[in-house]
Parts: sequence; structure tokens; C-alpha cells
Amino acid sequence: MIPRSPKLLPAALALASALTIGTTQAYTLEEFTFEDPSQTANFRDLIGELRCLVCQNESLAGSQASVAQDLRNEVYRMMQEGKTRDEVVDFLVARYGDFVLYDPPIKPSTYILWFGPFLFLALGGFLLMRAIQRKKAEPEQDLSDAERARLQQLLADTAVTNKKD
Repeated sequence: MIPRSPKLLPAALALASALTIGTTQAYTLEEFTFEDPSQTANFRDLIGELRCLVCQNESLAGSQASVAQDLRNEVYRMMQEGKTRDEVVDFLVARYGDFVLYDPPIKPSTYILWFGPFLFLALGGFLLMRAIQRKKAEPEQDLSDAERARLQQLLADTAVTNKKD
């Protein structure tokens, strides 16, 4: 007879749940089938161009988030109903905004996305040039006699320490 430990059962349950969680959340794009191979290609292209709302830097095709799976299902359903690519994209943009697109259109609400990095770069360049000009405008101050003596002492101490090593 094997002795039973009260800690063994919770540990076994935790291990079993950890091993099954990964398999229950796994997905493949093979579950989305179309009669026409070109529809399959269009579906995969489209979900590759749409952004996962949770992951933000992953496409719907690559994300394993449950929201991405829901959106893949929605896109699949709409394409099965005969909706065009533009109709699917318009629906998603109306529902989630331009953020769902990796390549949002240029319009007033997306100006900061398109031109923000250039503005920050220009501002950084301006501040750098201003700092350099200020530094050039300031005259360099000579060291006082006390500062020179202190510097000579530090250099001498450093030379002695380096000879010991």
C-alpha cells in the first residue's frame, strides 16, 4: 500500500491543470475552411493585417488571446456570409476604431500616430541644438589653485594605485 500525503493531491491537480490549460487554449487556422482556396488566402491575408486588440503588436493570425480567437471567428463568419473584405474591415473599424488596423488611414484622428514620431524627433533635435549652443556660449572657467592642487593629488593617488595593481 502506498502512503498518501495530504499535499500530493493538490500538487497533482495543479500539474494536471497546468498541462491541460496549454492544450485547451491552443488553436490552429486549419479550423477555418472555405470551399474556394482563394477565400482561404483572402481570410488569412485579412487576419494577418488586423491587429489583436489585447496583444497590440500581434496580428489576429498570430495572437493566442481569446479576443483574437473571437475576432477570427467573427471575420470567418462574415466571409462565409459573403461579405467583402472592405465590408469586414469597415465593420471592425466601426466597432473597434482604427486601432484594429496595422496601417490606419491618414486622417485627423490618426495624425498623432503618423506624424507624432517625427514631431518628437524634431523636438529632440531642437532641444539638443539649443543645449549645444548654450554650452558654446558659456565661457570655460579656469580651475582655481585649490582645484588644481586637488586634481594633482588625485592623479598622483591614481598613479600609485595603478602601479600596485
